[in-house]
Amino acid sequence: MELFRPMLRKYDVTEQQWRVIRVLFEAGSLDASKLAGAACVLPPSLTRILKALEARNLILVSKDPADRRHTIVQLSQEGKALIRTASKDSVAIYNEIEALLGRDRIQALLNELEFVLDTLSERAKRTDETDEAP
Repeated sequence: MELFRPMLRKYDVTEQQWRVIRVLFEAGSLDASKLAGAACVLPPSLTRILKALEARNLILVSKDPADRRHTIVQLSQEGKALIRTASKDSVAIYNEIEALLGRDRIQALLNELEFVLDTLSERAKRTDETDEAP
C-alpha cells in the first residue's frame, strides 16, 4: 500500500474508502452488508465510510425497495469520475510494481494466494458442515 498512499492523499481518500469505491465501481450497486464483505471492512466502519463518501457526493445511498431494511449503495457520477481519474495513477503504480518484480513473479504470487484462499475456504466449509451435522 505504501506506493498507493500518495495517490490516495492526492484524491483525499483513505485506504478503506478507496476499497469501497473500487468495489462499487466493479460491482455497480450493492447491499451494504455485501459491500462490507467485498471491501474487507467491518460494518461499523462501513457506516462511517459511507457517511463520509456521501457527504462528498461520491456515492448514492438508498433503501432497497424490495426490503426496506437493506441499504443499497452505488457510485454517483462524481464517484465514477473520481475513480476514472484516479485509475490512471493506479495503473501507473501497478506498472511500476510489475517493472520491479516482473510479471511472472506477480502471477506466481497471485496463484499461490488463490490456492491458499481456496484451501482455507474449503476447510471452513467442511467445518461448517460438521458443525451442522446432528
